Amino acid sequence: MSLLGTRLKTWLSGVAVGADKFGNRYYQAKSDPTDRWVLFQGEPEASKVPPEWHAWLHRTMNDPPPDNLPVRPWQKEHLPNLTGTDYAYKPAGHMSQGGHRPAATGDYEAWQPE
Repeated sequence: MSLLGTRLKTWLSGVAVGADKFGNRYYQAKSDPTDRWVLFQGEPEASKVPPEWHAWLHRTMNDPPPDNLPVRPWQKEHLPNLTGTDYAYKPAGHMSQGGHRPAATGDYEAWQPE
């Protein structure tokens, strides 16, 4: 569905359910609460949806996530997919990192069929 179609559907049959801290807004249909969608803040990119809202969109959770979810010490801040940006992961050996990686440590032995 196009952005125009999504906005029209939202206006005609959508009920606002909530928003995330990135400004994405979440909706469900008036007639069918299992019909759910998101209007993205900025460029539409699926990886911009935080995990708690992803679970709601895919009907893993019935209720929208609360605003005050506990943050565990091991949790990292949600990041969208950074591929193609200056912040993308580029390991040693990547062309932008000089194109050379350290030599293998020698602890790897490739499998050979008998």
